[in-house]
Amino acid sequence: MIKSVAIVIGARSGLGGAMVQQWQKDSAIGQVIAISRDQISSQAKTLSSSIHNIQCDYSEASIINACEMIKLFIEQNQLGAISHVCICNGILHNDSIWPEKRIEELNSSNLLEVFTINSIVPILWLKSLINLVKSKNNCIITVFNARIGSIGDNRSGGWYSYRASKSALNMLLKTAAIEYARRAKNVKLISFHPGTTDTGLTKPFQGSVKKENLFTPEFVAEHLANIMNQQDIDGELSFIDWENKAIVW
Repeated sequence: MIKSVAIVIGARSGLGGAMVQQWQKDSAIGQVIAISRDQISSQAKTLSSSIHNIQCDYSEASIINACEMIKLFIEQNQLGAISHVCICNGILHNDSIWPEKRIEELNSSNLLEVFTINSIVPILWLKSLINLVKSKNNCIITVFNARIGSIGDNRSGGWYSYRASKSALNMLLKTAAIEYARRAKNVKLISFHPGTTDTGLTKPFQGSVKKENLFTPEFVAEHLANIMNQQDIDGELSFIDWENKAIVW
């Protein structure tokens, strides 16, 4: 039996790294392709020969090139079909960007950067992946999102750019799911909220989070793997959380 291929995009993030490790433990997956800006650590490589790292700076040209490299690697090594894809890219803050508490804090350059990373980069991956994942075998693609992207659940305001970029991501994913249902009928798309996870992205905001509500990346990866393995190929986008519960749009 030919084992399948799993792809993790953003493999050096906390959640991305946990997904790489999770797929390595899956006996049905023979190869994990880890996409990151830099090479993964030598320690991770020694854990298993089943990790293949491809570097990508997430520009449109680099994404196209990475997908060409994935295709070539699969063909040269006579690997199975792609069965799982996790797109883990995202930004909440950096040295110059911080979630806005007041509308006066908005500025166009920060908005553009947040939208580029949170909304545009994931859909560019789906654009380039469509012909790679199309096959006779089921493929589940999960894009990491956030409950804060829910318009119906927005009761506190603030965090303008992050909220809007995640809402925009859902619209892009919904539209992509409709096209994938026509052109790649074997694929299921998931927009996934992992909960508050102990990573660098959430570190400055963990003070108000109860201990039992702060998850390790490994905990989230295990839950997501189970969710992905249980999905029906229905041509729909699912917006769900780590408990596999639907989130209001």
